[in-house]
Amino acid sequence: MDANTIRAKHKQFLFPNVSNFYSESLVPVKAQGMSVWDSEGKKYLDFFAGILTVSVGHCNPKVVEETAAQLRTLGHVSTLYPTEPIVRMAEKMASLAPAHPAGWKLMFTSSGSEANETSILTAKVATGAQDMIALRHSYGGRTATALNMMGHKSYRPRGSEIPGIKHAHAPYCYRCDFGLTYPSCEMRCAKDIETLIQTETSGAVACFIAEPIMGVGGFITPPKEYFQVAVPIIKKYGGLFIADEVQTGFGRTGNHMWGIDNYGVTPDIMSFAKGIANGAPVGATMAKAELADKQTYSSIATFGGNPVSMIQALATLSVIENERLVENSKVVGGYLRDGLNALAERFTQIGEVRGMGLMQALELVKDRKTKEPDPQGANRLMEATRKRGLLIGKGGLYGNVMRIAPPMIATKGDVDDALKILGESLGESATA
Repeated sequence: MDANTIRAKHKQFLFPNVSNFYSESLVPVKAQGMSVWDSEGKKYLDFFAGILTVSVGHCNPKVVEETAAQLRTLGHVSTLYPTEPIVRMAEKMASLAPAHPAGWKLMFTSSGSEANETSILTAKVATGAQDMIALRHSYGGRTATALNMMGHKSYRPRGSEIPGIKHAHAPYCYRCDFGLTYPSCEMRCAKDIETLIQTETSGAVACFIAEPIMGVGGFITPPKEYFQVAVPIIKKYGGLFIADEVQTGFGRTGNHMWGIDNYGVTPDIMSFAKGIANGAPVGATMAKAELADKQTYSSIATFGGNPVSMIQALATLSVIENERLVENSKVVGGYLRDGLNALAERFTQIGEVRGMGLMQALELVKDRKTKEPDPQGANRLMEATRKRGLLIGKGGLYGNVMRIAPPMIATKGDVDDALKILGESLGESATA
């Protein structure tokens, strides 16, 4: 099929909320490493990595080879049978977890939505409480609880509401709900969680779930003290802390394997997906063993932990470790950040640059003083970068944040190419 036929059939046969980027959607047909080709043969430098999922590069040879070998051996048996791949992956993940005397246990699923759903249920069963705290601007997925924990109205359809979820103020310093400035704010957003618990819950909290960096929210990056203030408040009221590492996990933020490690706190439960397996549909919940052991209700996951996905995940982790991609995210991410800061000095439509490692964002505004969001400017920038052969993402509550997150194999040369295109595109979109 040609591109126009594919676009027409997409519109005809898929739900309309399965939306696409760009005024005329891009139809990818192949990819390798840092590059994607569309149906017309145009080559793109990928700086969005399939929403931070292609962690070790498109069609990574090691991952492809090991996955293909498993496909020829054992493709699927469900969780009703133990297999070597699932126990190897569980053991590997547990070995990478923060230190804990009793260790950690895993539940594998097929997506980040399921991983978050499982994490929340694990906390509710373990504590016996029902109220949970999420953050405004957060994203959790598309299952029932995950939809309701989200702090984005556009992702929450009418009729989907469920009780027991309270939304705390996000650590969004650029747009502080209290009109304060960091660090003189003294973490007012985190401290307000106690008021939220005292006024909007029974006083018994099951959990607090938060992304170390808020992905769909526009790569909102909390101050370094945020979780050190917020988590003890949750603990005071009997709750558990769930770190949603779906986008930040596996070294993307640099320095550490997990995004939450940048903040000096240890979660009780962690959710994973996206970069875990370089594109395979894998989700995982990892909980401290004493919490996992309370999950005695019957449960299966038909596709969770299937042999092929587990081998693909193991191969991905092997590449991350052997090629030192956590360190690469730090070094190349720092180089990218310097380049984005330089662009912010040239272009006044950039209100803020933020992020960590290879997870960086530009928030676009109409005026730096008023900070009025510029979603149309973001749309123009998306079109301009596409025209020049660069793929980036978009997010934020107002649709005005450019999300820049290439595969973790990106080099400084790749960054130079991307920055050149971004500079040209910002110049074009500013005058459009």
